[in-house]
Amino acid sequence: MNERPSLDHLYPPMPAALGGDPYTAAVPPIYQSSLFLFDSYAELEDVFAGRSSRPIYSRGDNPTVRLLERRIAEMEGTEEARAFSSGMGAIAATVLAFVQPGDRIVTVRHVYSDAFRFFEKVLKRFGVRVDYIDGTDTDRLVAAIPGARLVYLESPTSMVFELQDLPAIAKAAREHGVLTIVDNSWATPLFQQPLAAGTDIVIHAASKYLGGQSDTVAGLVAGSRDHIATINREIYPYTGAKLSPFEAWLVLRNIETLPLRMRHHHDAGLKVAAWLAAHAHVRRVMHPAFADHPGRATLRGYGGIFSFEVSEATDVAIFVDALRLIRIGVSWGGPESLVVPAKAALSISPETNVFARFGVSDRTIRLNIGLHQPEDVIADLRQAFAVAAR
Repeated sequence: MNERPSLDHLYPPMPAALGGDPYTAAVPPIYQSSLFLFDSYAELEDVFAGRSSRPIYSRGDNPTVRLLERRIAEMEGTEEARAFSSGMGAIAATVLAFVQPGDRIVTVRHVYSDAFRFFEKVLKRFGVRVDYIDGTDTDRLVAAIPGARLVYLESPTSMVFELQDLPAIAKAAREHGVLTIVDNSWATPLFQQPLAAGTDIVIHAASKYLGGQSDTVAGLVAGSRDHIATINREIYPYTGAKLSPFEAWLVLRNIETLPLRMRHHHDAGLKVAAWLAAHAHVRRVMHPAFADHPGRATLRGYGGIFSFEVSEATDVAIFVDALRLIRIGVSWGGPESLVVPAKAALSISPETNVFARFGVSDRTIRLNIGLHQPEDVIADLRQAFAVAAR
């Protein structure tokens, strides 16, 4: 569990700028332009006829964004990728590209809360049925696959960090002609490659570890050339959820430090999780490294975000307010260390509250360890426990 993961084999060099760079800049340029000009009618006609792939308008293609798409495709070991203005933009466009009214989706309990709301508030309006299955029960999940249009996975899941057996699920889905989509934001391509496990499409909220600095909102989808072409043809041009060149450049910049940051998150997360697991006021720690589940087999390392459940001896609100180094915030993946108490999130309307639907305890606290030293995080947790003791 404490073995330091090797990341070098998953760290390809930066692709060359599209069209070349006459100055051979060490850092890719930002093509901050809404449109691109043509020298002749024939050049423009070639683009419209599909004989040329040069950019025409940045809502469709931008050279800086295209570099990011090529980079994530290389890191995931697939043919193609598409960037979006948010993780939810990527999720919504990908799912909408492949479902029709009357279709059925199989997904997991504790799926990302806004993906859950998208399923409940948008897809059901158009007659798409969604079945929520315990992702740790591989047999039950596999049994639900026949007749579905797609399987939407997230391994590990949000808030409670349950794993799925991706190879077994992907194999069953392929046997029945069912598409598999995996949200891989937690592990990144460095710690898990779902496509190598047999799944079809992988999604990233690049606002998290790929962006890594809490200054960017972005989403990425990677898959086969045919699958990305379907997304491009059916949905992408018509939703406007394009990524800006500057934010694409920020993600490209921050991917350069991803191996260093993920090593830290791996090591720090394990140390803090082990300390919490031994604390008298902690009922359990929900960290994938502690899970005896086949889903661990596809993980090469662990992110620094997990949850723990405190006992009745700790007042949740007082504990959260007593933290000093660790701040309260709903996202993760940046340099900050953050907590989100499930108790506060449970106040959301029940019909769109995934925590309430699937029984997340109000004593659950999600902890994201940023770039702080684990000893400093532990010291802050220790003093907060002392303050919040009943």
